[in-house]
Amino acid sequence: LQFLYFIGTMAPLRVLVTQATGRVGKELIAHLNEARKGGRDVFIRAAVRTESKADFVKSLGADEVVTFDYDKAESFVPAIDGMTQVFSANPDPQADGHAAFCKALGDYGKMEHAVRLSCFGADHNTASYDHDVHASIPGTGIPGMLRGYWRDEEVLIRELPKNTTVLRANFFQGHIVKPETSNIDENGFFSSPLGETKNSFVSTNDLGEAAAVVFLGGVQQHGDKYYDLTGPVPASMHDVAADLAKALGKPVEYRAQDIDQFEKDFGPQRRAFFEYLRNGFYTRCSPDFYNLTGKKPQAFYDYLTKPGKAGETGISEIWKAGMWSKGKNVMEGHEK
Repeated sequence: LQFLYFIGTMAPLRVLVTQATGRVGKELIAHLNEARKGGRDVFIRAAVRTESKADFVKSLGADEVVTFDYDKAESFVPAIDGMTQVFSANPDPQADGHAAFCKALGDYGKMEHAVRLSCFGADHNTASYDHDVHASIPGTGIPGMLRGYWRDEEVLIRELPKNTTVLRANFFQGHIVKPETSNIDENGFFSSPLGETKNSFVSTNDLGEAAAVVFLGGVQQHGDKYYDLTGPVPASMHDVAADLAKALGKPVEYRAQDIDQFEKDFGPQRRAFFEYLRNGFYTRCSPDFYNLTGKKPQAFYDYLTKPGKAGETGISEIWKAGMWSKGKNVMEGHEK
């Protein structure tokens, strides 16, 4: 990627990375740090919710760490002050706090480039989706979670209309079986309602790398641009099981799950989003990662077995606790 690191303006970068310990944020920090070693003038401020994460992000290359929480508006200005670039990402339930943060970015008036992590499929800026028309279920609207991802884009674009780049990702490879890891360990199988439908799940390593390329290329090249980022091949749940078995060195079976049971496990908002993973909407593979980096996206097996720039394999990341767990509807009360 060295040739990509030097085609930008070469102006100094002062990057605030929100969600700095997340799957994408940590990869972004590591890639920016590598660019700095190659001669780019990059200062990295990592925003974390707890100070206990400071040593980790510093080990990846963060110059400075600030405590930051979308639910605490008083943390916004100290995080923003002195920065000229921002990586924007937030947990789904903190959409309101993210909107308030975007307003603070606009009020700041010195943010030259924002890179937003998003999801493709419900926007009014580059397309004309009707939020009342579902892709496959008559009489139903676009899933609320998907509309929420567009709202999260929109509030940032409103403040920085020509200075925002949006990375619209497919469903993360690391999310496919994350709630099922104990079942895999104890029983050798996982369940999902996705069945035979194939989706081009994306590597979060690729997302972090793409974000770095965009920052290093600069707002002149990437401002007001939208990139759909996917995996290199659509995969069914049987394909996922085969890759997991190979990576873990033991049999892993996929068992179909009833969609109604899935809703009981994770809530109606999650079910509605998964209908789009069941109807082929996320099957296609995009060339945008190749156009940004000059190489194909990372395959699921490689994500599982090869360490990312931050040093962690997909297997290690998946087997950590995550936001989505059975019996807990984390979106309850947050969908509008």
